[in-house]
Amino acid sequence: MHDQIIPDARWSFNDDVTAAFDNMLERSIPQYNIMRRAVFDIGRHYVQPDTWVIDLGCSKGEALAPFVAAFDNRCLGIEISEPMYYAARARFAGNERVVIRQDDLRQRYPTETASVVLSVLTLQFIPIEYRQNILQSAYDNLTVGGAFILVEKVLGNTAQINDRMVDAYYDLKRANGYTQDQIEHKRLSLEGVLVPVTAHWNEELLTSAGFRHVDCFWRWMNFAAWVAIKG
Repeated sequence: MHDQIIPDARWSFNDDVTAAFDNMLERSIPQYNIMRRAVFDIGRHYVQPDTWVIDLGCSKGEALAPFVAAFDNRCLGIEISEPMYYAARARFAGNERVVIRQDDLRQRYPTETASVVLSVLTLQFIPIEYRQNILQSAYDNLTVGGAFILVEKVLGNTAQINDRMVDAYYDLKRANGYTQDQIEHKRLSLEGVLVPVTAHWNEELLTSAGFRHVDCFWRWMNFAAWVAIKG
């Protein structure tokens, strides 16, 4: 479904967003397919036998799907949005190795032992005060040698640099067919819902959780991805 949503209230992952989600990401996330491929290309090297691959905030299961196809491991998707949860369940229906669970990471973190944990554009939607605890739980439930992969929208280190990156991002959205009205309405609806922090802050959250090997493997302006290894 082509994304023509003009939100007029606080942003939520409702039925309309779920239906248009794939098109929305392709037109809103810079280098979207490159980022998705990079997440798998990095993550696949850390999948260990008899462990889980977990996707935190799995939405419709796009990040989890290549792991399901490539490995025999059990896979778990956690999703808080009811429409997204049902979409992910439908996607993997009949596959007994895949579990999709509707849950709130602020209240519970999955206890399954994982060798790869994905957090693709998820943490930014969780209030800042919960993020460190979630990353700590991810570290604690990860096998030694396992990987946590984090993809986030980020702030620039200064207001001036951040403004230039945001300008470039909105230029990209306009080039991908979004109107100024759509861009402005979505910006307003996301205020207080999507709360990014700087790249350095994200790296500090990862190292504070215990990860000692942290590196950025993809970045475009105000979007970035890291791999963090449990040593």
